[in-house]
Amino acid sequence: MSKKIAIMNGPNLDRLGKRQPEVYGSHTLDDLEQMVSAEADSLGLSVEFFQSNHEGALVDKIASLGDSGFDGVVFNPGAYTHTSVALRDAIAASGLSVVEVHISNIYQREEFRHKSLTAPVSTGSIAGLGFHGYIAALRFLAQ
Repeated sequence: MSKKIAIMNGPNLDRLGKRQPEVYGSHTLDDLEQMVSAEADSLGLSVEFFQSNHEGALVDKIASLGDSGFDGVVFNPGAYTHTSVALRDAIAASGLSVVEVHISNIYQREEFRHKSLTAPVSTGSIAGLGFHGYIAALRFLAQ
């Protein structure tokens, strides 16, 4: 039976390719999902994608993944990384292996982005590798 991995994206990641291409590049969320799907197939993983701009929907999804037998989550919480105690608590309570991913290097950006509330309760964190960060996280969770 293949491992089940969720790929979750938070606020504004549905705007990839349009929003700040100088920071996030010109590829879209669909492009990212195609790239991740191809890698998941090569690794023998089952993946499910979820994106929401709403904090509560992300919290609900993490809880449902924890209750549904998922093996791990690649999660880009977007701006909620820096503000959401609710997401931090959901990750901590889920029992899931979560790898936090950021397309940009949050430590090269505004100072308020340097603090992650979700990283301390995640298995690992990857920042600044663009879409390749999702692939690195997926490969880690495949082990």
